[in-house]
Amino acid sequence: MNIRNYWKYSLEQNAEEMKKYFHDNAYINWHNTNEHFTVTEFIQANCEYPGKWNGEVERIELIDNLIITVVHVYSLEKRLSFHVTSFIKTENDLIISIDEYWGDDGIAPQWRLDKKIGVSIK
Repeated sequence: MNIRNYWKYSLEQNAEEMKKYFHDNAYINWHNTNEHFTVTEFIQANCEYPGKWNGEVERIELIDNLIITVVHVYSLEKRLSFHVTSFIKTENDLIISIDEYWGDDGIAPQWRLDKKIGVSIK
């Protein structure tokens, strides 16, 4: 399975191409918002999310039938920025489940800035 192409189609909000990567009975969990989706619901949520998006796959790890990705997702005008960590289980080269964790990008909280601890990664 070409996970980079899956992410390409997801970021393009290309429902037809995304669907090709999933087993019919697959499910997706967004833990941050306590949501469980069927493939159809997940693709709808992804493709109908307001605005146009882009992103960059920053990391891919493979463990047997588990693909772990870290992706920087941002709006084209770069007003919104997120990092998503996805645990993608596959079977016969199709996705059978995804557990995703989304986080908003931003600056460190004021209390840490005040303490002058930590430094920028980039």
